[in-house]
Amino acid sequence: SPTIAALRDLGSPRLSPSPIKPQTPPLKAFLPRAFLPDTPELIVEMASGAPHTLKWGIMATGWIAEAFCKDLLTDPACRDVHDVRHEIVAVSSSSSVDRAASFVKKIDGPASAKLYGSYAELVADADVDIVYVATPHSHHFQNAMLALQAGKSVLCEKSLTVNASQAKRLVEVARAKNLFFMEAVWTRFFPLSIKVRELIASGEIGTVYRTLADLSFNESNDKDDGTVTFADSHRMVNKDLAGGALLDLGIYALTWVFQTLYHLQPEKDKEPPKVLAAMNHYRTGADESTGIICQFPGHKSMGIATTSLLVGTAPDGNDSAPAIRIQGSKGEIQVSDPAFRPTQFKVIKKGREGKVDVVDCPIPKDPKRDWGHGMFWEADECARCLRDGKKQSDTLPWSESIVIMETMEAALRQGGVKYPDLITSDIYDAKSPLNTGSR
Repeated sequence: SPTIAALRDLGSPRLSPSPIKPQTPPLKAFLPRAFLPDTPELIVEMASGAPHTLKWGIMATGWIAEAFCKDLLTDPACRDVHDVRHEIVAVSSSSSVDRAASFVKKIDGPASAKLYGSYAELVADADVDIVYVATPHSHHFQNAMLALQAGKSVLCEKSLTVNASQAKRLVEVARAKNLFFMEAVWTRFFPLSIKVRELIASGEIGTVYRTLADLSFNESNDKDDGTVTFADSHRMVNKDLAGGALLDLGIYALTWVFQTLYHLQPEKDKEPPKVLAAMNHYRTGADESTGIICQFPGHKSMGIATTSLLVGTAPDGNDSAPAIRIQGSKGEIQVSDPAFRPTQFKVIKKGREGKVDVVDCPIPKDPKRDWGHGMFWEADECARCLRDGKKQSDTLPWSESIVIMETMEAALRQGGVKYPDLITSDIYDAKSPLNTGSR
């Protein structure tokens, strides 16, 4: 495994004792061996200039779908990816075909994309290889199940579901139908995240005993009266849409806790955490601020994940404080804000009199589209898994999504947040208003 010293020989990411101007790195320097083909057939496919094409059906047309689809439309070569590519073949809106058409126009999508005014039509399209579920998390269980029951592989936005029983049901169906299924926690697939995990695994900062992670946004009103800028009907604070800081923002803080303290443990030694949580409620009943302690007794490690809608991780909005601190016996890694889309980390070794190694990991852009958000890496993972016949990703396996969902469910229970029965049920209903668009 690479060490900080070895990074200097890679040419990228750039490394210096102080912050430097970001440069676009050759991503091969970041990619672990598991991301590269190891069979002659796949190597020939890449050498012949015939990348594997994954055909996407897009379920919903909100802002997260817009960012994801614009990433799908970028040239993979801009991120030094040559073995897979993506094609948007269909887009659906639960409200109207016109809305789907407006969405395709907004993202400068292909004129060939088929437009649907219902999710049922999308999942019935034989040209769709995989469905991207981009609806609110209140709808994820019913929407993802609709696609799985239709025989489609699924990439479902985070948080995967509203509770653990729903997540388990989705995994059961994906396994029974032999389909690929993954939670869209895009941060996991960043070259930066991969590199941080590699450094931890190599022992660069010794045994990791604690991770502190936060994702918070200061949405407080100027009146400073304890209210936020969102209307009460907004998905961020609306309990009917599983609103609240935890499921929308806190999952990113938990992502860093789990990928540093849980994911890297040997499979036989993995243990779900003991969870202690506290929440402050907004006037809608959703959580406005949440703190979670995850204790892993067998490893003597602890993660502290926090999230809030009233204060920000970095008060000046300019990385004045690290979003994540990964603390080991020989030093620590500090990851820049925001936790969901960091572009820099620092390695601070014990006893080095303040010397700091800084690694910049900028997100490449397609110059023709002037776009690059970072969601394309999770899409590339989907393409490689489907190409290779894998049903789940090693980077975010089903079991880990379930354990994280169990952790969030425990926090919600301890914090006294209860969502409506319609969105917490684990009974699939193709005619549910969550599938038909009447809710």
